[in-house]
Amino acid sequence: MSDVESTTNNETSTNTSINPENSYPILQTQSKKSVTEIYQKKTQLEHILLRPDTYIGSVEFISSPMWVFNKNTKNFEYRTITIVPGLYKIFDEILVNAADNKIRDPSMDTIKVTIDSEKNEISVYNNGKGIPVEIHEKEKVYIPELIFGHLLTSSNYDDNEKKVTGGRNGYGAKLCNIFSTEFIVETSDKHAGKKFKQVFNDNMSKKSKPKLTNATKDDFTKITFKPDLKKFGMEKMDDDFEALLLKRVYDIAGCVSGVKVYLNDERIKIKNFKDYCQMFVNSTKKESEENDLGSMPNQNQNIIYERVNERWEVAFSMSDGQFQQVSFVNSICTVKGGTHVNYVADQITSKLIDSLKKKNKSLSIKPFQVKNHLWVFINSLIENPAFDSQTKETLTLRVSSFGSKCPVSDGFINKVLKSGVIDNILSWAKYKQSQMLKKTDGHKRSRISGIPKLDDANNAGTKHSKDCVLILTEGDSAKALAISGLTVVGRDNYGVFPLRGKMLNVRDASHKSIMDNAEVSAIKQILGLQHGKVYTNTDSLRYGHIMIMTDQDTDGSHIKGLVINFLDHFWPSLLKIPGFLLEFITPIVKVSRKGRTSISFYTLPEYERWKEDNNDGKGWKIKYYKGLGTSTAAEAKEYFSDMQHHCKKFSEIEPDDRKLLDMAFSKKNADKRKDWLKDYTPDIYMDNSVDKIVINEFINKELIQFSMADVIRSIPSLVDGFKPGQRKIMYGCFKRNLTNEIKVAQLTGYIAEHTAYHHGEQSLSLAIVNLAQDFVGSNNVPLLVPNGQFGTRLQGGKDAASARYIFTQLAKVTRLIFKKSDDNILEYLNDDGQMIEPKWYIPILPMVLINGAEGIGTGYSTNIPNFNPRDVVMNLKRRIRGLDFIPMHPWYRGFRGKIELIDEGKYKVSGDIRKVDETTIEITELPIRTWTQNCKELLESYMTGTEKQPPIIKDYKEYHTDTSVHFRIFVSESMMKKLEEEGLEKKFKISNVINLSNMHLFDPQGRIKKYNKVEDIMEEFYNLRKDMYQKRKEYLIKEFDNELLILNNKVRFIMEILNGTLVINRKKRADLVKEMIAKGYERVFPKKKNSESTTPEEGRDDSEDEGKGFEYLLSMQFWSLTHEKVEKLMAERDAKKEELDSLKAQTIEDLWLNDLDDFLDEWDVCIFIVLISLL
Repeated sequence: MSDVESTTNNETSTNTSINPENSYPILQTQSKKSVTEIYQKKTQLEHILLRPDTYIGSVEFISSPMWVFNKNTKNFEYRTITIVPGLYKIFDEILVNAADNKIRDPSMDTIKVTIDSEKNEISVYNNGKGIPVEIHEKEKVYIPELIFGHLLTSSNYDDNEKKVTGGRNGYGAKLCNIFSTEFIVETSDKHAGKKFKQVFNDNMSKKSKPKLTNATKDDFTKITFKPDLKKFGMEKMDDDFEALLLKRVYDIAGCVSGVKVYLNDERIKIKNFKDYCQMFVNSTKKESEENDLGSMPNQNQNIIYERVNERWEVAFSMSDGQFQQVSFVNSICTVKGGTHVNYVADQITSKLIDSLKKKNKSLSIKPFQVKNHLWVFINSLIENPAFDSQTKETLTLRVSSFGSKCPVSDGFINKVLKSGVIDNILSWAKYKQSQMLKKTDGHKRSRISGIPKLDDANNAGTKHSKDCVLILTEGDSAKALAISGLTVVGRDNYGVFPLRGKMLNVRDASHKSIMDNAEVSAIKQILGLQHGKVYTNTDSLRYGHIMIMTDQDTDGSHIKGLVINFLDHFWPSLLKIPGFLLEFITPIVKVSRKGRTSISFYTLPEYERWKEDNNDGKGWKIKYYKGLGTSTAAEAKEYFSDMQHHCKKFSEIEPDDRKLLDMAFSKKNADKRKDWLKDYTPDIYMDNSVDKIVINEFINKELIQFSMADVIRSIPSLVDGFKPGQRKIMYGCFKRNLTNEIKVAQLTGYIAEHTAYHHGEQSLSLAIVNLAQDFVGSNNVPLLVPNGQFGTRLQGGKDAASARYIFTQLAKVTRLIFKKSDDNILEYLNDDGQMIEPKWYIPILPMVLINGAEGIGTGYSTNIPNFNPRDVVMNLKRRIRGLDFIPMHPWYRGFRGKIELIDEGKYKVSGDIRKVDETTIEITELPIRTWTQNCKELLESYMTGTEKQPPIIKDYKEYHTDTSVHFRIFVSESMMKKLEEEGLEKKFKISNVINLSNMHLFDPQGRIKKYNKVEDIMEEFYNLRKDMYQKRKEYLIKEFDNELLILNNKVRFIMEILNGTLVINRKKRADLVKEMIAKGYERVFPKKKNSESTTPEEGRDDSEDEGKGFEYLLSMQFWSLTHEKVEKLMAERDAKKEELDSLKAQTIEDLWLNDLDDFLDEWDVCIFIVLISLL
């Protein structure tokens, strides 16, 4: 502050200004003073007295809620007090000086404070090292006088010296002297052998001569002063001011360890900072009462305390929803907190958010909302602290300059987590979300607008609303069916609203997801639902019933469940109202026969059971109704004409039903769903003939069908590594013998037609593309050829072209893995009389390890990394030879980084990042499943920065291709050092982790199973494949024998005709057949397609004509009856005999090893091509 202050006294001169309200001039009168009188110079002392707010804060009365000490109850209390901040500040300067002396002299053990309101006198004593009683060489005064009687003197001016005391700017205690009518300094200096006493009067304008006597036995310093109350507009120290001073003395008792503090000659019974903090909590242990200040902090808990190190003590308690803090810096009470408080509170907040997200992943909560539930206590010693003003209410020093760190321990955090604060935050979050959800509430009114897809009932929202039914349909096509049906029942009491696919699972959805979900809001508006309301009847609603109308397939069951889950989560009381929830059932299969009434089936298991009892449905016309859109308008009218049969009521919900719903739809109950699915059997189904559908039966008999289907299509088989959709694709490709390329869109249609694929063709096209992808991180062995843009590592395959632009075909290696000779030993499935893909294919090596697997289904998920085909083959060969498997490690074709084992079943996957020079970093590989685009987005964020995070990098350049990664990053030298300290790999996210702890697969028997080790998968595959090789050999021997029989019979047949021993012309068929039988020719019947091999007589039907079975001979063309043909057939016979002998001579181990060698030969060619492409 400058010594010169210019002032202008406005007394006599006239100045014109504008009145803002009336816009007319106002005349202001100013005094006529000379320039000398206008511009004045004040001394430092005069300036402080003239402008005290600059130095000690306001000298006016202010009212504010604060913690004070109640001398009657002997406890802290939080109340509104009226004080003069400046008066409080001068006392605090003297008190902090006494505390500072503990830092200078660790042997100090006593502080005594006396406050005499009647005499307007305060004294502060400490028995630490006294002030040197010596003459200052430069200023020629005693040092105690220099310190307390001369402005801008201090021992804290050397900023190179790191101090943890409260004083800093050289005002401090002098301000107390200036604003006192009497100020007495007493100190004893044992070193100098002198005791010093000096009295200042009249605001430091007068002083006595120092009185020197012999030093006392022990050093001490005592300041006694009488505040100049008139300068603060006071006549005496009032109760509020005294209560605040008493609290500050208690602060010192809690903050300064190893010191006995006396107040008015009575020792304060606080041993440490923890005891001090506990006083605050104790003051709130009685039930909080509302007053003009709001709620008190949370009740009934003890303090959680930790002494982090010599310079930091922290404690925690819960607040009532508003952040609170009690903090000290070098014994100074920072009533408004500051950087030190944020430093500690942010650590706790961060840990709490982590815990909250683990408990409730859908919870969207911001740090400040969590912080509002904290009450933190901090006692810190900070080097050369900087504050916002001389009043020192807020610390502004940067954390990096504190001179120490305060890492809150895990033990402290764990205690905080167990304190109940998590429950408090969750309760508050739910309350806030509930308040926001009320904003979308509906109301009972006869007409609503803004929902264009709603076909509203005419009586909805009227006095007849309780008779109205809202039909929720699965999509627009189902709505069309419902509208057709309304021609029968009318539009007065029936409304229709189509759901867009599957409804949101609100049980674990984030608040934002629910608020943003248009369907949730629409249903609330349509029904007139109000959030949080408990309904005992439907009188206040626009509709008295909800009827769910979905497809009868498993996805339709899931939608029903989601609607019930929605109601149970928000309005369980509605499900207790009889008849409120209904469902409309339609057939999934109809069978008909001429002259008989058609039969409808509402579940597939029910239909399958009927087929078993009716000769597999032979002679019946069978029609599948895969969706409601399959039904005609006429059928819709038929359904609605028989509402008693098609409309089913759900029974009132029971407590056990609610538990089942939570099990089925809550993310945290994944393990319970696993146990639930273990009870699944394919033959269970919902009996739709009952009058009422019990909710628990719906869950256990119908919803479980969806859940199991979801798992089946999400988790692959151990045997072939395929999910059902992928297996259908391979079946279609094998059936078509796809050796020439075909457009993916065309292949999609072919597969859908020939494999009874009942889902969207878009997902089928995507699955085809995935099987052909060959970029790093996708397939080690693509089974299809990617002719066109099938996606790259730039975006992880998301950059694939449309299915109508790209082509594919079977890769050459595919038929070396899935041997054609195995096709006839597989168990093929049947869909409505159509033979489709097998239960599983049987490759020569476990493809689930070669190409890995990922999937998430109901209750189960799987994540299996890729392994090196050569390693897998080597291990299989070891096992074939009777040796044990050796450990294998994940491997990805073309990956140039490192994969390191860091723990059992846990691998670190690292890309390649290196420092080129002091300002350049280079990234030439990314971890698996981190795509080039991901890295680029990260670099962009580092280059632009945010409000809180300045830019990290200056620029970057890209040199990568679609198959390789190459970023060159430029940073400053100073930033390079920081990045190296943090770790380049960590900062640029060039590593991730692969775990082998979640390997779920369907075993050969179709049971889902968890595999703990890769070797377990290998062993189970080995045993199955070995058995299948035996079946293959047996089948081939049987086939070869059959072919030899046919060849032998053909040679013999032709020779007998040529020799004349068998005459076939001019004979009746019956006679010829008898003669052939007599000569010992064997019948050969056609083998059923894809069944196991048959002997010549197998497949014979006695009802057939006696000539059946000899077609292979009698159907030979006439020109085949030659010697040349005989010779050719004999050559074929000999070759087949040689082939059979060779097969019989080989063991199944030989067969397997030969197949593996053939695969490796082709694999080596593939790898060579890949290596060439990467160069």
